[in-house]
Amino acid sequence: MEDDRITGFSVSGHSGYAEAGSDIVCAAVSAIVTMAEATINDVCGAKAKVRVKEDGARVTLTLPASCDEEETVQAVLAGMMLTLCGLRDDYPDYIEVLEV
Repeated sequence: MEDDRITGFSVSGHSGYAEAGSDIVCAAVSAIVTMAEATINDVCGAKAKVRVKEDGARVTLTLPASCDEEETVQAVLAGMMLTLCGLRDDYPDYIEVLEV
Protein backbone atom coordinates (compact mmCIF):
# COMPACT_ATOMS: atom_id res chain seq x y z
CA MET A 1 0.00 0.00 0.00
CA GLU A 2 1.27 3.49 -0.89
CA ASP A 3 -0.52 6.60 0.39
CA ASP A 4 -3.82 4.71 0.78
CA ARG A 5 -3.40 3.21 -2.71
CA ILE A 6 -3.50 -0.57 -2.85
CA THR A 7 -0.62 -1.51 -5.15
CA GLY A 8 -1.31 -5.23 -5.46
CA PHE A 9 -1.61 -8.46 -3.56
CA SER A 10 0.06 -11.78 -2.94
CA VAL A 11 -1.76 -14.99 -2.01
CA SER A 12 0.11 -18.13 -1.06
CA GLY A 13 -0.22 -21.56 0.43
CA HIS A 14 -3.10 -23.90 1.05
CA SER A 15 -5.66 -23.48 3.80
CA GLY A 16 -5.55 -27.03 5.10
CA TYR A 17 -9.30 -27.02 5.65
CA ALA A 18 -9.78 -30.21 3.65
CA GLU A 19 -8.03 -32.43 1.10
CA ALA A 20 -7.00 -30.84 -2.18
CA GLY A 21 -10.00 -30.82 -4.48
CA SER A 22 -12.44 -30.70 -1.57
CA ASP A 23 -11.15 -27.58 0.20
CA ILE A 24 -13.90 -24.95 0.15
CA VAL A 25 -11.66 -22.31 1.74
CA CYS A 26 -8.99 -22.70 -0.97
CA ALA A 27 -11.69 -22.74 -3.64
CA ALA A 28 -13.20 -19.51 -2.28
CA VAL A 29 -9.82 -17.75 -2.16
CA SER A 30 -9.04 -18.94 -5.70
CA ALA A 31 -12.38 -17.64 -6.99
CA ILE A 32 -11.91 -14.27 -5.26
CA VAL A 33 -8.38 -13.85 -6.63
CA THR A 34 -9.36 -14.96 -10.15
CA MET A 35 -12.31 -12.55 -10.24
CA ALA A 36 -10.17 -9.65 -9.02
CA GLU A 37 -7.39 -10.32 -11.55
CA ALA A 38 -9.83 -10.73 -14.45
CA THR A 39 -11.68 -7.53 -13.55
CA ILE A 40 -8.48 -5.52 -13.07
CA ASN A 41 -6.74 -6.70 -16.25
CA ASP A 42 -9.44 -7.86 -18.66
CA VAL A 43 -12.31 -5.51 -17.80
CA CYS A 44 -10.41 -2.39 -16.65
CA GLY A 45 -7.34 -2.94 -18.84
CA ALA A 46 -4.97 -2.02 -16.02
CA LYS A 47 -2.07 -4.16 -17.34
CA ALA A 48 -1.14 -5.37 -13.85
CA LYS A 49 1.80 -7.76 -13.67
CA VAL A 50 0.70 -11.25 -12.57
CA ARG A 51 3.07 -13.99 -11.44
CA VAL A 52 1.94 -17.53 -10.66
CA LYS A 53 4.20 -20.04 -8.92
CA GLU A 54 2.70 -23.51 -8.82
CA ASP A 55 5.15 -24.73 -6.20
CA GLY A 56 4.15 -22.89 -3.05
CA ALA A 57 0.77 -22.06 -4.56
CA ARG A 58 1.50 -18.34 -4.91
CA VAL A 59 -0.21 -15.68 -7.03
CA THR A 60 1.11 -12.11 -7.00
CA LEU A 61 -0.47 -9.14 -8.76
CA THR A 62 1.31 -5.79 -8.97
CA LEU A 63 -0.37 -2.69 -10.37
CA PRO A 64 1.49 -0.29 -12.63
CA ALA A 65 2.31 3.15 -11.14
CA SER A 66 -0.95 4.48 -12.60
CA CYS A 67 -3.81 3.22 -14.72
CA ASP A 68 -6.76 4.77 -16.55
CA GLU A 69 -9.39 3.06 -14.40
CA GLU A 70 -7.67 3.75 -11.06
CA GLU A 71 -10.87 4.33 -9.06
CA THR A 72 -12.47 1.14 -10.31
CA VAL A 73 -9.32 -0.91 -9.79
CA GLN A 74 -9.03 0.38 -6.23
CA ALA A 75 -12.69 -0.49 -5.61
CA VAL A 76 -12.09 -4.04 -6.89
CA LEU A 77 -9.06 -4.48 -4.63
CA ALA A 78 -10.90 -3.04 -1.62
CA GLY A 79 -13.82 -5.38 -2.31
CA MET A 80 -11.43 -8.30 -2.59
CA MET A 81 -9.87 -7.37 0.76
CA LEU A 82 -13.28 -7.14 2.45
CA THR A 83 -14.32 -10.48 1.00
CA LEU A 84 -11.10 -12.17 2.13
CA CYS A 85 -11.49 -10.64 5.62
CA GLY A 86 -15.04 -12.01 5.80
CA LEU A 87 -13.74 -15.44 4.82
CA ARG A 88 -11.03 -15.14 7.46
CA ASP A 89 -13.67 -14.27 10.07
CA ASP A 90 -15.66 -17.39 9.08
CA TYR A 91 -12.59 -19.68 8.98
CA PRO A 92 -10.02 -18.08 11.34
CA ASP A 93 -7.95 -21.25 11.70
CA TYR A 94 -7.49 -21.61 7.93
CA ILE A 95 -6.85 -18.18 6.43
CA GLU A 96 -4.74 -15.17 7.41
CA VAL A 97 -5.09 -11.73 5.84
CA LEU A 98 -2.21 -9.28 6.23
CA GLU A 99 -2.04 -5.66 5.13
CA VAL A 100 1.53 -4.66 4.32
